[in-house]
Amino acid sequence: MTCELCDRASSGYLCNRHRAELDARLRALPALYNEVGEYLIPRATGWGEIVSTRAAAGPRSPVNEDVIDTVNWARAAEILRSWREDVRRIRWPHRGTTPPGGLAEDCRWIAQELDWIVAQYPAAGDLAREVAELNRSVRTVVGDPEPRPQRLGSCVALVGEGVVCGAVISRMPGETQLRCRWCGTEYGPADYLTLHHFQPADSA
Repeated sequence: MTCELCDRASSGYLCNRHRAELDARLRALPALYNEVGEYLIPRATGWGEIVSTRAAAGPRSPVNEDVIDTVNWARAAEILRSWREDVRRIRWPHRGTTPPGGLAEDCRWIAQELDWIVAQYPAAGDLAREVAELNRSVRTVVGDPEPRPQRLGSCVALVGEGVVCGAVISRMPGETQLRCRWCGTEYGPADYLTLHHFQPADSA
């Protein structure tokens, strides 16, 4: 099986890296959309703009329409609700309708089901793509760029007689258990020093 997002070998529909990214995005979305509320009230002037002593003609919108055009909280809630309903329908077909809840509840529920989603849900890649797009849109408004992977070095596992894997090993902030996406070797915090020690001399 290969990851739906990067076509790398994986034990499920998403590789470890993309599973971790989906998990982080689901947990971040509710707070990000709450923060958007602070941007809905428009500034009276732009930076360095000269303030006129005479009011502008015509009514002024009570909300920042540019933000509404970019980020629609109701749409995000609707999208996450539909994903929760679909996962629940497939995993527990005998249960009734999905319990009521908002964006935060649905994100939390989906995050708790990620092990099953990655292993059993064929639409896991589509879910990850849509959550990533919602995350990207809201971050353009709040000015909080998404954390980037931190490169730790190259995989030092032997994959043949005298042959070192050499694939890039990276991690997201807070991620501790890593798995090489090429050879499958796993690295934990106790292995980081060894990984660093055996890096090629020209990699510094």
